[in-house]
Amino acid sequence: MRSTLSMLVIAACTIAMPAVVAVAADTYPVKPIRLIVPFPPGGPADALARTVGDRLSASLGQSVIVDNRPGAAGNIGMELAAKAAPDGYTLVLAPAGNLTVNPSLYRNVPYDVVRDFAPVTVIAAVPNILVVNPAVPAQDLAELIRYAKANPGRLNFSSPGSGSGAHLAGELLKSTAGIDIVHVPYNGIAPAVTAVVAGDVQLMFAGAPSALPQVSGGKLRALAVASPKRIAAAPALPTLDESWLPGFDVTSWYSVVAPAGTPPVIVERLQREIARALDNPDVRAKLAALGAEPIANSPAEFAAMIKSETAKWSKIVKDANIKPE
Repeated sequence: MRSTLSMLVIAACTIAMPAVVAVAADTYPVKPIRLIVPFPPGGPADALARTVGDRLSASLGQSVIVDNRPGAAGNIGMELAAKAAPDGYTLVLAPAGNLTVNPSLYRNVPYDVVRDFAPVTVIAAVPNILVVNPAVPAQDLAELIRYAKANPGRLNFSSPGSGSGAHLAGELLKSTAGIDIVHVPYNGIAPAVTAVVAGDVQLMFAGAPSALPQVSGGKLRALAVASPKRIAAAPALPTLDESWLPGFDVTSWYSVVAPAGTPPVIVERLQREIARALDNPDVRAKLAALGAEPIANSPAEFAAMIKSETAKWSKIVKDANIKPE
């Protein structure tokens, strides 16, 4: 009798669960949402989180509180989000590297991207631009490749550090173009760009916000943009794909993910609200000022993106034997 009663209780609870989830989704959110940023205040990830978060606060009727948790190349904040309750009240602003590069780069990453996170959407992409010091005898990508092949090992490229997006982009250029250029890591994007301006190194891949002011000031020469299409901030600048290297794409992007197990209806609600926020003219203007372009893809499209880029970068990390600093 007791066994039968227990089974009836379990069955009743199972039947009721979808209704409970539906009610939770209908009333969500009923309290503030924490948006973890795994980097310090002031950087592009933080700026994007605050720009989109402010708009979400208005549309959802609840505060979106940005919680900066820097450290360990973003892994501390990512781990914190992975262990949070899957109720839609903790999200994380995840850069591409933390989802597709760090798992291959670091030996003991404290989270599993597939197991621990539910993709919501990519917020924005920040195109990378291949720039050279004006003393380099190359006016376009084809000339740079010819020069590099004629002078193996003489060209150096800078990056903000080993394993950074700029480093991986340089390694991809080496392998794709079949050239020998030498990586020189710096401690941050500012000194890496300054080194190219000073001629201490000859080239680098830099995000549009860092590169374009130096290009317009004549301190750097832009050869190509490393995104699938030309960018609005520099429409005359060709892509590497159309210049010489078909399929070359090294675009930095920032996304929102939730802890795994977050109800799909809440994930879908968040994606819709973020897409609506990114369609707002004021938000788009702020993103443009950051050199960012809005994306707002679906959770399924985002999941496929993570899978394909993880495979791409894990191969680069392995082939180039890249180790974190």
